[in-house]
Amino acid sequence: MPLLHVTAVHHVTPGVVRVRFTGDGLDDFPTWPDQQLKLLFPRDGHPVPDLRATPDDRYGMSWYQAYQAIPEPERPWMRSYTVRAHHPDRQEIDVDFVLHPDAGPATRWAASARPGDTLGRYGPSAAYHKPLGDFDWLLLAGDETAVPAIASHLAALPRGARAVVRVEVRDAAEEQPLDTDAEVDLRWVHRGGTPAGRGTALLDAVRATEFPAGSPVAWLAGEAGVVRSLRRHLVDDRGLDKRRIDFTGYWRLALTQDDAPTDEDLAEAQERVAE
Repeated sequence: MPLLHVTAVHHVTPGVVRVRFTGDGLDDFPTWPDQQLKLLFPRDGHPVPDLRATPDDRYGMSWYQAYQAIPEPERPWMRSYTVRAHHPDRQEIDVDFVLHPDAGPATRWAASARPGDTLGRYGPSAAYHKPLGDFDWLLLAGDETAVPAIASHLAALPRGARAVVRVEVRDAAEEQPLDTDAEVDLRWVHRGGTPAGRGTALLDAVRATEFPAGSPVAWLAGEAGVVRSLRRHLVDDRGLDKRRIDFTGYWRLALTQDDAPTDEDLAEAQERVAE
């Protein structure tokens, strides 16, 4: 597991911090839309270990066995993030961090990140590269945690492609530029003072959208409960084939990645595998 070293930090919006990293392997770094990494955040007084797969590791997972063997009080927190941009000429990548009000370890780290700070990195793994397939138009819907992936999907669309994009953020100050050559119907949905994941702003916005003609593919991400509601709407009310919906619950209301999966989480995971 190579290490990442912070080279720059700046606010993209009041609630989003962009951290630029350098490290081994970033010059020849495979890229695709919605490219995810696992980042390891150190606990106080315990630097992130450089976990490496053993040479005879057929599946490349011996680093995870070594990670699990670290005593829990010393074991780094592990979280998944999307690569916002890759700069191969400088061997650097950008990762955006949403500063959640109920700050977990990743938010606490990002809020105080400085050049020279170090994280662990696993990935990206080509096993998680899942092309969206063919479509007449693309629906992208999510909250602020999904903006980096949405931005990467839009940047990859060719001229003449069509996309409908609905993004929920707190207010206008949280909107970001999203570059693309495609024809895009983009609407930022402001939830105001309602905490993320507790309202229906994004679902209401998608429900109110008049879809273009043709065969779509939908990509959904954000709070897990909201994503499930969006998917049910697309299948039950819009008649979309489940196989044409790519969906991921990036986070769970009142839970973290360290908490055990709920029954709904397990059912969602089983359905994703089945598809």
